[in-house]
Amino acid sequence: MASKSEMNVVPLIDVLLVLLIIFMVTVPAVTGAVSLTLPQQGPPPPALVEPHPMRLMIDGGGQWRLDGVPTSERALQQAFVAAVNLSEATGQAQPLLHVDIHPDAHYQSMASALAVARNAGMERIGFVGNR
Repeated sequence: MASKSEMNVVPLIDVLLVLLIIFMVTVPAVTGAVSLTLPQQGPPPPALVEPHPMRLMIDGGGQWRLDGVPTSERALQQAFVAAVNLSEATGQAQPLLHVDIHPDAHYQSMASALAVARNAGMERIGFVGNR
């Protein structure tokens, strides 16, 4: 019969447990308290009020309607400039410009309206899907 030799792991486990106890005792003594200066809670920032969106509709004949009222290029420019100036003066966001284009509208009508909006400083422009 051949003898089988196995390693005795009990002393190894004893040494590891002793080392674990030593580390558990010495680590809290080494790490001291850390002083932190935490920020204090201030008043909440003022709530931003989302302005009512402006709706620009361009019909099949190229007629512009701002919020349902027929308008000219000059009146459109004035309305956009007024909205941009108001948003800058109050610190609020610009109103969102919804552009609703009829499928039969000419490209030039849409391009002219967008140029007026861009020249007035409008930054928030969204397109409404076709019917």
